[in-house]
Amino acid sequence: MSFSVVLMLALFVGLLFAIYAFSKKSESLSRNVLFGLLLGSVYGLLLQFLFATQPEVTSAVLSWVALVGQGYVGLLKMIIMPLVLVFMIAAVVQLEKQGSLGKISFVSISILLFTTAIAAIIGIAVTYGFNLNIDGLVSGARETAQMTNLQSKANDVADLTVPQMLLSFIPQNPFADLSNDRSSSIIAVVIFGVLVGIAARKVVLQRTDLAGPIKTGVNALQATVMSLVKMIISLTPFGVAALMASVIANSSGSDILNLLAFIVASYVAILLMFIVHGFLLSLAGVNPKEFFKKIWPVLTFAFSSRSSAAAIPMNIEVQINQLKVPPAIANLSASFGATIGQNGCAGIYPAMLAIMVAPSVGIDPMTLGFILPLIGIVVISSFGIAGVGGGATFAALVVLPTMGLPIEVVALLISIEPLIDMARTALNVSGSMISGVITSKIIKPPE
Repeated sequence: MSFSVVLMLALFVGLLFAIYAFSKKSESLSRNVLFGLLLGSVYGLLLQFLFATQPEVTSAVLSWVALVGQGYVGLLKMIIMPLVLVFMIAAVVQLEKQGSLGKISFVSISILLFTTAIAAIIGIAVTYGFNLNIDGLVSGARETAQMTNLQSKANDVADLTVPQMLLSFIPQNPFADLSNDRSSSIIAVVIFGVLVGIAARKVVLQRTDLAGPIKTGVNALQATVMSLVKMIISLTPFGVAALMASVIANSSGSDILNLLAFIVASYVAILLMFIVHGFLLSLAGVNPKEFFKKIWPVLTFAFSSRSSAAAIPMNIEVQINQLKVPPAIANLSASFGATIGQNGCAGIYPAMLAIMVAPSVGIDPMTLGFILPLIGIVVISSFGIAGVGGGATFAALVVLPTMGLPIEVVALLISIEPLIDMARTALNVSGSMISGVITSKIIKPPE
């Protein structure tokens, strides 16, 4: 290990101690996360500028930094399935306090799909406003190398029918789904938890002698899992610092400059969608400023980790404790929002690509005959993505071929994906939390 690597690792350890000292003085998770984000970003910039000609040093340092960043993400992933399973069982067992589970699911998913349609419209409008097209994109070695892989994925997506997608939601092997073995595992675990909860509820109604032990056991298990979630979330400032350090250190300035217009347009579209979220909250009687202040730590983690699924534990915890959303609604909106109706990845991104690509094959993208089917396909595919793995790439691979458009643009933009995907993921998580809050306003469970 070279002196440069040791020096930078010592600096990183000092950074972690600084975050620890700051968090001891500040009880605000939001401020602690912001402090970690800033320090991690500065550290990543130092790595990039000091060792621009020594990539082996940066790589060696980041391999140790990943112990903190990826370790934190790993802990969050560890708790996702137990959290979803336990909370769904508890939601059904305590159903008399939480309203109709079927109605909650319907309203939550409807809000997710509605906001995804709005996101697609915003993506279309911004792309048109910025006059984006694919003429200025140049296919480099990295992008060309991606094409074979993307073509293979596109074929897999094209072969997936709606019945197959729906069948993938059935938890045929709950143990495999609890290990997140499939792309639809989260939905499958939700369904499994509901079925176990229904079975437990039947036992409660049929065997009054077991009603007390079952409810007490479920409540105790729910409290234990939530305590574990809080323990892991307390590590967020450290995890965010490490994740941001890796993101900044690995960002390519030349890639960013070459595709700056698309980056700016994407962030404008995402910002507009956040404004729409605020407007919808206002209509529901919720103060947007207070809402975004409370969910800031969740958005920060989503931004740095680029994982809606990994944000589920924080998502649920903040909805319940900060936003006062009932546990059943919080769990369903967070779980569905990680795989269905993602405003950023499944809404804005494929809509923007479709408008950019259409002129290259002689299609006028600004006609109602093109825009209306595009919005419909975006909404439908945002639901179907759960069956094929999720994410912006899969969303684009569903939408573009369905609209009769080539998929090469997906590979051409691969170099800047991480930079845009951070904001898209934050928007996805915001959309799921909006769904939870508005659903709780529509379905007011009895006190």
